[in-house]
Amino acid sequence: MSTVDPLLLSSSGSADSPSKHTAPARPSVGSLNCLCRADSCSSSVYEDCDTASVNFADEGDAIPRHCPEESDVSRVAERFQSADSHFFHRLSVECSQKERQRKISWGGVMEMQRSPSSLEVGVVSSSKEKPNRPPRGRNKSSHFEDLFSSEQEHDPRLIHINDPVRTNDRYEFTGNEIRTSKYTLITFLPKNLFIQFHRLAYVYFLVIAALNQLPPLAVFGRTASLFPLLFVLFVTAIKDGYEDWRRHRSDRNENNREALVLQHGDFRSKKWKHICAGEVVKIHSNETMPCDMVLLGTSDPNGIAYIQTMNLDGESNLKTRYARQETVTMISHSSYLGLIKCEQPNRNIYEFTATMELNNQRIPLGQSNIVLRGCQLKNTEWIIGVVVYAGQETKAMLNSTISRSKSSNLESYMNRETLWLSAFLLITCSVVATGMGVWLFKNTKNLDALPYYRRKYFTFGRENRKDFEFYGLALEIFFSFLSSVIIFQIMIPISLYITMELVRVGQSYFMIGDTRMYDSSSGSRFQCRSLNINEDLGQIRYIFSDKTGTLTQNKMEFQQASIYGRNYGSSLQVTSDSSHEITIAESSSQHDRKPKSEINVDALLLALLKQPLFGEERLAAHDFFLTLAACNTVIPVSTGGSPDLTNEVSEVGAIDYQGESPDEQALVIAASAYGYKLVERTTGHIVIDVQGERIRLDVLGLHEFDSVRKRMSVVVRFPDDTVKVLVKGADTSMLSILRTRNHDGLFDSLHAKTIETTENHLSSYSSEGLRTLVIGSKYLSNEEFSEWQERYEEASTSMTERSAKLRQAAALVECDLTLLGATGIEDKLQDGVPEAIESLRQAGIKEPSS
Repeated sequence: MSTVDPLLLSSSGSADSPSKHTAPARPSVGSLNCLCRADSCSSSVYEDCDTASVNFADEGDAIPRHCPEESDVSRVAERFQSADSHFFHRLSVECSQKERQRKISWGGVMEMQRSPSSLEVGVVSSSKEKPNRPPRGRNKSSHFEDLFSSEQEHDPRLIHINDPVRTNDRYEFTGNEIRTSKYTLITFLPKNLFIQFHRLAYVYFLVIAALNQLPPLAVFGRTASLFPLLFVLFVTAIKDGYEDWRRHRSDRNENNREALVLQHGDFRSKKWKHICAGEVVKIHSNETMPCDMVLLGTSDPNGIAYIQTMNLDGESNLKTRYARQETVTMISHSSYLGLIKCEQPNRNIYEFTATMELNNQRIPLGQSNIVLRGCQLKNTEWIIGVVVYAGQETKAMLNSTISRSKSSNLESYMNRETLWLSAFLLITCSVVATGMGVWLFKNTKNLDALPYYRRKYFTFGRENRKDFEFYGLALEIFFSFLSSVIIFQIMIPISLYITMELVRVGQSYFMIGDTRMYDSSSGSRFQCRSLNINEDLGQIRYIFSDKTGTLTQNKMEFQQASIYGRNYGSSLQVTSDSSHEITIAESSSQHDRKPKSEINVDALLLALLKQPLFGEERLAAHDFFLTLAACNTVIPVSTGGSPDLTNEVSEVGAIDYQGESPDEQALVIAASAYGYKLVERTTGHIVIDVQGERIRLDVLGLHEFDSVRKRMSVVVRFPDDTVKVLVKGADTSMLSILRTRNHDGLFDSLHAKTIETTENHLSSYSSEGLRTLVIGSKYLSNEEFSEWQERYEEASTSMTERSAKLRQAAALVECDLTLLGATGIEDKLQDGVPEAIESLRQAGIKEPSS
């Protein structure tokens, strides 16, 4: 399932929920043993206590503390700096944790981790950042102190909101000007020649031309021997110069674009290249982000913004970003103040770790709070954000490395052949020189009498009887060797390289003008961005392709479901005549409409959901569709008409469901068709219309889907004050955390039979090519909730290893789940995919897909 950005929830939205539960006493610092039946994780002393480590920063980095006795604890702690002070450190940290009062927001702290194998996180510290501070001292003999001091040594970046002077005064942050070109006027000639002479044949021709300039070795005209090499170098330089000129032009246009920046209390136009970190920028709809910004507010009352990241990851569906509710007052009062502590620039576009200090509150910031350079604002009137990364330090530019010189396989093959031919040429010339030396040695005494080799000139005029320039036997052999090299130089023809360059230019012309490679729907044609690798197109043996969105339409359709061990949806038909038209009347006068949706539903399942809420199967079906409607990040948007949305939007009546993941949209739409309609989602709660009756669920925490856990969970509070965790995920990760015993500790044979039946249904879904998900839930006791709440609060504000700590917090509740069922979603192939695969196979190309 595609990962999606988390929904950020404000403290106001959940202020009435977790406060009534008292956190249990912290256990002794040690290891956290088996959290669930099949999975276990350990927590070191650092993981338990790192959020309260003593801060040794200077006064410039001083952070307001909310613990009245923390300064005393710090003074006492300074007296104990050795490894023997383990117990005192643990005691002081636990005391400070209990006394610290922090208001925390219960959502939007889960970081997205998509495909760690394909995108490696590299924390890139800018070489231009020079903090004017002395190095921090460390006691290397104390291992325990090393654990606690790691967070301080992380040295986060400090961004003062709407104070670029103060932000850039202490650190020399890079500006927002970018450069993607390879050459300048000064470096073009030497750098281009250096790159061109990577071709060994060019080095060979250069040596031949240099030898031909020597008088004893001149076989051809001195000037004529330079023309072929100079012609090839000139043509290639012109081609490379033109390509780099286009990059310069693109950079100039990009840097001179304008954006609205807060200046002297008003938003005024400013060129992109002059924007710097700490400035507040306003972006309107369909505009591009000039730099990486943390959202402060949007035109939506709930702080929601929609962006398109096609320029970053190639995905056309819209992403959802959120502004924290704590920053809403900034926009309304035009009081842009606060401090952001974020990580150093890195290449990972799917992760962002930061905290904001505002009004004596420490607010966690994550990936869903930042918009990256190159993204476009869609379906949102305007957004306002503060710049945290600019120019070459933005995530987009860190991933956009300088274009390297590309060479085809044919050129590599020609380099190898040039080496072999050069070796053969040297052997041939050595044989000729050896023969010359033997002949000279045998005829040394009568060289004057030989007709073709004399040491004196026999002619008329002043040159008669003049000595011929004879350099001796050794030099004559050496000159004979070099003369042979020049004579046999045609073994490696330079005309071959001239022909190759001209053929490449002609190939690019015909490929660009090929009408069969023109897409009429988008008006785009073939583009040849590099002329050096044209011939590689005919030598492709493997094509590695992603399936979702590349081979498929990326339009998910809910097909089948397994609920409480019973399969539903197997009799569904694709034709519209078997569709059931579901009409759900809105109970609220505020939403006085009757939306209709023509969605294929199962009559038996629909009849089950209309029964009273009694019985195990009926309760399981209720929780199943409640999880489908609640455990997601889909936003319901009320529309009076049919807006022009570029996202994958499925309209159910007058509600458009917008989200990053088409899987989630399909599940929400299916739940709506069966009478569980998501009608409202704010930063603190969600409202679901269940068969005409609205249920409000307070969202206490959200653990986003990631590639490690392979599941997503949300902790919600029901109107009857019960707390429950709703989980969905891949079968490989969900089946191992299901409960096998009942509340009395006895083996639950009925639940085990349900699990076995569901596994059979999952195998059947997979054989039909459906995308499967497993749904589960669990009631949380006060002790379980308090323990999770405390760990979740610590992890959400951590500046180091936040994702790992949040996974540990999720493991506290994602265990011993009750299986509710499974889903099967179909993602149809695009038109022409089978024919394209068949053509590839006929061409001998293999297509392993991921």
